Amino acid sequence: VTVRDALNQALDEELERDERVFLLGEEVAQYDGAYKISRGLWKKYGDNRIIDTPISEMGFTGIAVGAAMAGLRPICEFMTFNFSMQAIDQVINSASKTLYMSAGMVPVPIVFRGPNGASAGVGAQHSQCFAAWYGHCPGLKVVSPWSSEDAKGLLKASVRDDNPVVMLENELMYGVPFELSEEAQSKDFLVPIGKAKIERPGTHVTLVSHSRSVGHCLEAAAVLAKEGVECEVVNLRTIRPMDVESIEASVVKTNHLVTVEGGWPQFGVGAEICARIMEGPAFNYLDAPAVRLTGADVPMPYAKILEENCLPQVKDIIFAVKKTLNI
Repeated sequence: VTVRDALNQALDEELERDERVFLLGEEVAQYDGAYKISRGLWKKYGDNRIIDTPISEMGFTGIAVGAAMAGLRPICEFMTFNFSMQAIDQVINSASKTLYMSAGMVPVPIVFRGPNGASAGVGAQHSQCFAAWYGHCPGLKVVSPWSSEDAKGLLKASVRDDNPVVMLENELMYGVPFELSEEAQSKDFLVPIGKAKIERPGTHVTLVSHSRSVGHCLEAAAVLAKEGVECEVVNLRTIRPMDVESIEASVVKTNHLVTVEGGWPQFGVGAEICARIMEGPAFNYLDAPAVRLTGADVPMPYAKILEENCLPQVKDIIFAVKKTLNI
């Protein structure tokens, strides 16, 4: 099952389960979604629940947040998260702070979803990762799926959550097929927000990443295993609240830490993980400094070769692991 189909299933099941749920965004209805995530839903649920919006993020995000305050459960799709900057006031000031400012009286059950981070050849303005941006803000929950199981379970959990959730998908993952277990195909399948998943157990080094980078880490781990190095790959799944306990438990076991992400280095997800490990009990178990592998500290270039060199590739992960293990 591709990630695209998993997201489509999740939307369909949640729209069917709760009539307060509706989807709005650019091209989501008649065109079946810019990336075909909402394929078939407009025909099934009609104009009231699958709503095509004008190209005005500030406008339709405001509509969605207001609807959530009034008791509906909107899913607000951004064609890419880069465009969420047009509406960031609604996401942060209107959605994330309202429950606190109303002393718990006004929940805002809303999901903001869409592709995040670098795609291929779309230039600096459409390649940014927002995990660190939104992960910075109290009041939001931020999830970042990698596999089809992640995508389906996290989207369903996000829709049912009473807090505003930012769901950062990846455009390059939409067409990637994954095995979906029997359990994951059930209508009650949820992935709990705030829990990481060990994608591959290992004993020598902990690789922590989210979204598309998880796949790179697993590829690197497969190569390193042939050389006798066993990597433990941790798929964060949730950026906020971050599952520090799982990372700590892994570091205590492996004594080495490498974080991998596509976003920028400064104040990034990897930076936060390193700080939390340093402040916590796992720090005394580290046998070498933690290593961050991130996107390059530049606006994303357009040229293909430069773009590849700006993002962590499998060879970079292998190099970082060997460096931290001193081999």
